[in-house]
Amino acid sequence: MQKIYFLFILLSFHNTWSQTPYYDSTREGFLVFHPIKTDKQGSIVPWYNEEPGIAYDFVINATWHFWDTMRRDMNGLPYYMNHQVWRPENDPRGLGGDQLAMALSSWQLLYEYSGNERVKENMKFIADYYLTHSLSPANARWPNIPFPYNTMIYSGFYDGDMVIGKGYTQPDKAGSFAYELVKLYKISGNENYLQHAILIANTLARFTKEGNDLESPLPFKVNAFTGEAGVLKSNSRSGKIEGRSVYTTNFVGTIQLWMELMKMKQGDAATYQGALEKMISWMKKYPMQNNKWGPFFEDISGWSDTQINAVTFARFILENKNLFPDWKTNTRNILDWVYEKLGNNQWQKYGGLKVVNEQTAYMTPGNSHTSRQAAAELLYALNTGDNTNKALAVQQLNWATYMVAIDGKNNYPRDEVWLTDGYGDYIRHYLNAMDAAPELAPSNQNHILYSTSIVTQADYYPNLNKRLEFDVKKEDTGSTLIFYRTFDQSSTEKIRLTAKPSKITLNKKVINEVADVATEGWKWEPLKKGGVLYITHQTGNTITIFR
Repeated sequence: MQKIYFLFILLSFHNTWSQTPYYDSTREGFLVFHPIKTDKQGSIVPWYNEEPGIAYDFVINATWHFWDTMRRDMNGLPYYMNHQVWRPENDPRGLGGDQLAMALSSWQLLYEYSGNERVKENMKFIADYYLTHSLSPANARWPNIPFPYNTMIYSGFYDGDMVIGKGYTQPDKAGSFAYELVKLYKISGNENYLQHAILIANTLARFTKEGNDLESPLPFKVNAFTGEAGVLKSNSRSGKIEGRSVYTTNFVGTIQLWMELMKMKQGDAATYQGALEKMISWMKKYPMQNNKWGPFFEDISGWSDTQINAVTFARFILENKNLFPDWKTNTRNILDWVYEKLGNNQWQKYGGLKVVNEQTAYMTPGNSHTSRQAAAELLYALNTGDNTNKALAVQQLNWATYMVAIDGKNNYPRDEVWLTDGYGDYIRHYLNAMDAAPELAPSNQNHILYSTSIVTQADYYPNLNKRLEFDVKKEDTGSTLIFYRTFDQSSTEKIRLTAKPSKITLNKKVINEVADVATEGWKWEPLKKGGVLYITHQTGNTITIFR
């Protein structure tokens, strides 16, 4: 998304909207909604509570509640299914390119963290509606690919690209959405999600080529009907064509899609493997060498290097170290490139805080981008033992809480309430941060922070589901703390608890406390308050934790 300065060029037919942000973020000592708070050392702390975990939990739940209770629009759909920006009055723009995939990504993590069934149902609603109102026809040149934008805002259909118009799609966004469909299939058991993911994966793999310095293996924008790459204009008013939209590096979702389908033995494994090798090879040869990360946001008319492309791939490297022999250096180079090109020192007086600008074409600090950087820094610290930037990462997360109002509005600094940056591309970074650094999860609550599988069911005391009557012995129902199921029989979970559990069962059988969770069992690591529970299970997928 290119925000307001560029949008007046790109959308000149909407000549009535204001270029002034709703909320003043420029007052000294004030940040968007709140006065800035600091600790004794002068470092920024969250506005809601000085304990980061409690503050992070608040902004997570507040932003989710704002999304969940957002008003219905004039066509009967929830507002977030029509618009990329929330306003008290209706906004004239349609959907953000990755808006729905981002939401599914965050909600999958939020469900395991909270056990909130409304989160799961919202995922199903988004996927069901989008799949039935966005896909290119089966006889198109690029078949079964979702269009990212509703060119007629209230039509209820997604049929093109925000800038170029009808018929154009963004393959990278299709890959991200399809990967979320695979995860939703695992949560829901609905085969329809898996089959649509396979169809999208097939199209993307079929069109993947070697790529070079000027063209990525898949184009950034393409006409789904003709196969012609989208035009790259100097601006929409002049209509001057500078070239074609043939380059992006936002391929992590697509790569994960192919990898996951091959792991599940679903779809066309041979074609996926060939496409995967081309994509990984190209990423290593070009962007990892020249830091030419390229565009992500649909409303940019010219070239821009984006933090989201760079850091999303840095995270992928950390999560797939076997593919990158020099993974530590590769990751550090990307994270340092972001500070060099997109670092923002406006709040440096608060303990040396450096936040992150969105992209080279829009050098404005972002809540989603800064929290993404923080989560990646924490994952880097976890994997390397290098804690050099760990305190900075916590300050970055603290800073990004100030964008959230008490009612859950999440306002981009100096801008508006974007339903991408403030919601789907925000919550997941706090949850990822808690996974990498469990001490940042709230000390007064119990939460699943991570699983190597997909958590298909999560129930927390006191809101335990009645299914416990069947899955837990009657005499144990009153002492159940958490009950959950995973998609895979074999997986490992990381759970923040307020106190060490008394026992844990796997498929109703007690498992042992062990010194090393390389084998089946559980391990407890105490913190100043409560601790972290690690569980490895290999012979079942139904776990009950007792207080």
